[in-house]
Amino acid sequence: MNKELMEALDILEKEKEISKETLFEAIENSLLTACKNHFGKADNVHVEIDRETCDFLVYAEKEVVETAEDVEDGCLQIPLDAAQEISSQAKVGDMIHVEIKSKEFGRIATQNAKNVILQKIREEERSVIYNQYFEKEKDVVTGVVQRYVGRNISINLGKADALLGESEQVKTEVFRPTERIKVYVLEVKNTPKGPRISVSRTHPELVKRLFEAEVTEIKDGTVEIKSIAREPGSRTKIAVWSNNPNVDAVGACVGMNGARVNAIVEELRGEKIDIVNWDDNPGNLIQNALSPAKIVAVFADPDEKTAKVVVPDYQLSLAIGKEGQNARLAARLTGYKIDIKSETQAKDAPGFRYEDYMDDYEEDDYDEEGGYEEEGGYDEESGYEE
Repeated sequence: MNKELMEALDILEKEKEISKETLFEAIENSLLTACKNHFGKADNVHVEIDRETCDFLVYAEKEVVETAEDVEDGCLQIPLDAAQEISSQAKVGDMIHVEIKSKEFGRIATQNAKNVILQKIREEERSVIYNQYFEKEKDVVTGVVQRYVGRNISINLGKADALLGESEQVKTEVFRPTERIKVYVLEVKNTPKGPRISVSRTHPELVKRLFEAEVTEIKDGTVEIKSIAREPGSRTKIAVWSNNPNVDAVGACVGMNGARVNAIVEELRGEKIDIVNWDDNPGNLIQNALSPAKIVAVFADPDEKTAKVVVPDYQLSLAIGKEGQNARLAARLTGYKIDIKSETQAKDAPGFRYEDYMDDYEEDDYDEEGGYEEEGGYDEESGYEE
C-alpha cells in the first residue's frame, strides 16, 4: 500500500474539494507524459492504479520477435529470450507486458510529470470554486472587505475574491478593511485565472434577498414580494401580498416592534424602506405606493399605463417627496406614469375630469385622515365613481 500517496490524495480531496478519481486520472496522465519524454513515445504504454491501495503499475505492451537482430523499435518490440525472462510461456508474435520502473525516468521527465499533476490540480481547483459560486449567482453572500483597488473594492468571499465596482457601490457607504458586508452576486465568469465574480450593493434584488432571508413568511411562500423600487442609499419601496388571508403581509415584513425591517435597514446603512400592500386594482396600488401621503382621487388608465392623482393641497409636497423621490419610486413600483396634482391645481386643469368627480361628493364627505370616502367602487377607466 502506498500510504504517502493515499494521505496526499485525502488531504487534497478534503481541502481543495477535488475528487480522488480526478487526481488518479491526473497521475495516470503524468506518468504517460513522463514515458513519452523518456522513451520518445507512449502509444503502447499503460498505467494502472489500484484505487484502494494507491499502488500503481506502468507497463509497455511489446511484440515478441525471434532475436535481438529482428528488433526494429525497442519501444514496441522485444526479443524472445528477454520476453521469456518475464514470462516463460512467451512465444514469437505474442504481446507481452513489460514493466517500466518510474525511478528510471530522467530529471526532466519527472519534472514534466510533476507539472502535469500540478496543472490538473489548479484547473480542478478553479473549476470547483467556479461551480461553487456560480450556484450563488443572483443571490446574497457575506464577504469581508479587503482593500480598495482604485475606485473598486475587493471583497473576500472565502475561497474567492469578488470585485465591487464603482457603479455598484452606494455613494454614501464607506467601508473599512476587515468589515463584513452582504453583497448581491451579479455575475460569475470562468476565466483562465479563476472565476471572476462581480457583486453589487445597489441592485434592488439585494433588498429582496435580504427580506427573503429575514422574513420566514416570504421564505415559505406565504408572503410574496410583488414589486420593488429602489434608490440605493436613500429609500426603497416594496409591494407585498399575502396568499393567506390570516397573514398580514406588511406586518410580517415589519416584524414585532419593527425587528425584521430594522435588521435590513441596519445592513443597508440606514436606507429607508417603505412596505406597502400589493393590489391588483391599479388605483388602490397607486394609492398604497404613494404612502404616507393621503390621496383624494386616482384616475388610472391601464392601457396607457398612466395615472392622474389628486391629493389635498397640504399633502402635495409629501406625495411628491424630496426632489420627487416618493412619486418617482411609486411610478417604478407600479409601472404607471403618475401625474400628481393638488386639489387646487386639479380644479384648474383642463380635461382632468376632477370637476365631475368633485360634484359627486358633499363638503362633509372629506376626511383629513382618509380623503374622500367613495360610496361605490373603483372603475379602471374613470377612477372612483358614486
